[in-house]
Amino acid sequence: MSATAENTSVVTRFAPSPTGFLHIGGARTALFNWLFARHHGGKFLLRIEDTDRARSTEPAIAAIFDGLDWLGLGGDEEPVFQFARAARHAEVAHAMLDAGHAYRCYATPEELAELREQQRAAKQPMRYDGRWRDRDPSEAPAGAPYVVRMKAPREGETVIEDAVQGRVVVQNAELDDMILLRSDGTPTYMLAVVVDDNDMGVTHVIRGDDHLNNAFRQLCIIRAMGWKEPTYAHIPLIHGTDGAKLSKRHGALGVDSYRDEMGMLPEAVLNYLLRLGWGHGDEEIIPIARAIELFDLAGVGRSPSRFDIKKLENLNGHYIREADDAYLAALVAPRVATLTGNELSPADVTLLTTAMAALKPRAKTLDEIADGALFLFKKRPLDFDEKALSLLDDAARVLIGTTVDALSPVQSWTIDAIEEAIRHVAEDAGLGLGKVAQPLRAALTGRTTSPGIFDVLFLLGKDETLSRLSDVRQSPAG
Repeated sequence: MSATAENTSVVTRFAPSPTGFLHIGGARTALFNWLFARHHGGKFLLRIEDTDRARSTEPAIAAIFDGLDWLGLGGDEEPVFQFARAARHAEVAHAMLDAGHAYRCYATPEELAELREQQRAAKQPMRYDGRWRDRDPSEAPAGAPYVVRMKAPREGETVIEDAVQGRVVVQNAELDDMILLRSDGTPTYMLAVVVDDNDMGVTHVIRGDDHLNNAFRQLCIIRAMGWKEPTYAHIPLIHGTDGAKLSKRHGALGVDSYRDEMGMLPEAVLNYLLRLGWGHGDEEIIPIARAIELFDLAGVGRSPSRFDIKKLENLNGHYIREADDAYLAALVAPRVATLTGNELSPADVTLLTTAMAALKPRAKTLDEIADGALFLFKKRPLDFDEKALSLLDDAARVLIGTTVDALSPVQSWTIDAIEEAIRHVAEDAGLGLGKVAQPLRAALTGRTTSPGIFDVLFLLGKDETLSRLSDVRQSPAG
């Protein structure tokens, strides 16, 4: 659809089944639907397809909403729960039955099993043969159970002009008379989806291309009811870097794992998902406002995209560097608390915010920032890792003592004043700055990696710096 006044009527939907977490493929589908609606000034709706009562769970529903909220992809109206609409779905099936577009099928499970076995032996496609399609229901035994089946067209072909896949044609002879109502009167998923999309006013069905075959069967219902046909857009699935179908080993985790376990920012995940199968020239960094401005279905490719966790990490690093320091500190503080076993005080969070300028430039995840910030919250006496300990020999302790003497008179604890004092220590010892920085870093952090040494000194403050250095100066060589 072109960008005209009509676009205010664009309605998209994301309709997950609550049988588990919101996985990365589902999140991308939600994003594409959300962006298309936003780009065209329309509405984005949510529907929970919870008709599978055995597998649908409240924790899964909560996880889906939680993941969508984290990504900022909430619906524009209250979500629809499919199971609650079962009476409406059955109503449509009975309307089709009354209009001659559906029929009662009394075939027994044993008969259908025998039919499948015959088709399997003859190497034929396994589909219902329509044996009750034109029979009079009075031929069935009194009170016999039945299902209601769609009377699918048998002649000609069905064509879908898919907004992503292009023109797709299926011969109607390949369509079977699918079940609309089960023998207990409950509606099938295929019926429920169509009824809900119509009643919710969905104009564009944007979903994975694993649903493409379903579209031809669902169109049978739409046309039988005389409803307006939606525009279909079937998006290629996501594969791993090896070209195989995406699985957990590739990173096909719940969205919550990217947030909680991997330390990703929602901005980075959204940007990465956007670029999985959609593009605009050579642009890689596309913030959400820019994405709304650019997004349309013409930019969605027909080939499967490949998920690359390293690219996501690099993108996350970019968004970390661009992020507000206080925003980052609020996200990192709970991670630091988990690592240290102590909740951070407001003063600690303020210190963490100040430290962000030094911590975030090389970090790719929030966990890396939290790990890099640990030195700020360690209690004396510090514990030293093996590499740090190896740097703290007798010569290093002498150098650290000299550094304490050089720093003690410093009145204004600024980066410039600290740097000047340390450079004098290096010059007097006839050493390069790095040779001084290495044992200082080990003494102050207990490790051999940290932000720049002047940043470490400044962030720790004069009293803590001198105390930590004095601890090492006075302790026996290890």
